[in-house]
Amino acid sequence: MEIRDNRIDAGKAFDWGRTSKEYARFRDIYPDIFYQKIIDRGLCVKNQYVLDLGTGTGVLPRNLYRYGAKWVGTDISAEQIEQAVRLSARDHLDITYDAVSAEELRFPSNTFDVVTACQCFWYFDHAKVMPVLSDILKKDGRLLVLYMAWLPFEDRIAGASEDLVLKYSPNWSGARETRRPIAIPDVVYQYFDPVSHEEYDVKVPFTRETWHGRMKACRGVGASLSAEELSCWEREHIELLNRIAPDHFEVLHYAALAELRVKKA
Repeated sequence: MEIRDNRIDAGKAFDWGRTSKEYARFRDIYPDIFYQKIIDRGLCVKNQYVLDLGTGTGVLPRNLYRYGAKWVGTDISAEQIEQAVRLSARDHLDITYDAVSAEELRFPSNTFDVVTACQCFWYFDHAKVMPVLSDILKKDGRLLVLYMAWLPFEDRIAGASEDLVLKYSPNWSGARETRRPIAIPDVVYQYFDPVSHEEYDVKVPFTRETWHGRMKACRGVGASLSAEELSCWEREHIELLNRIAPDHFEVLHYAALAELRVKKA
């Protein structure tokens, strides 16, 4: 599904379905501490029913499945959901998936204990989505917003790769990240109260192949470039990595989370 949103990449069209295979191979990269921070808050654990919005290839529910929660994952991209179903079946994980946007969710009131939104919160029409989430969450239910990004000003390889993405996608708004709390729009606080937030650094291991795949599977590259542009970008990126990157390396990222609670009536 092609998406255009003036808030993102100056309205340039993108389609996650175009890069779903790379996404499935190369974007399951969150370190153990990323998941432990969730579990330590008593979220996404046994006896909880969890909805994962923007689930993509099901990275979050698949990696947290072992902690015993029951999961539903939704995503606007049918191709992403196809990969999520395939990977979950491969690992014999009983996770329900549905290709539906956050704005079109249809669940009964008081259904979920937790709603998660990992690497996707800024895509939503918050004025439409927040009252729905407040309704489908149980009393004292939690909304957990998650994020992780490389730090291009502090990591040489990340910075050089990002510069190349900007050469082909100069309006890509996923660039130039620095450490910061997750931005929560004001409308969210009409329906939710903040509980906590946290930001912390992580080093994520890559090879030249897996970092190339990770970069290709981003919105500014595989999801939006033409076939000709993508071919040129791939050639240049491989040449770049051969010049500056060892066989194995780590890329400095920061991770962030924001936990919110349904407002009391």
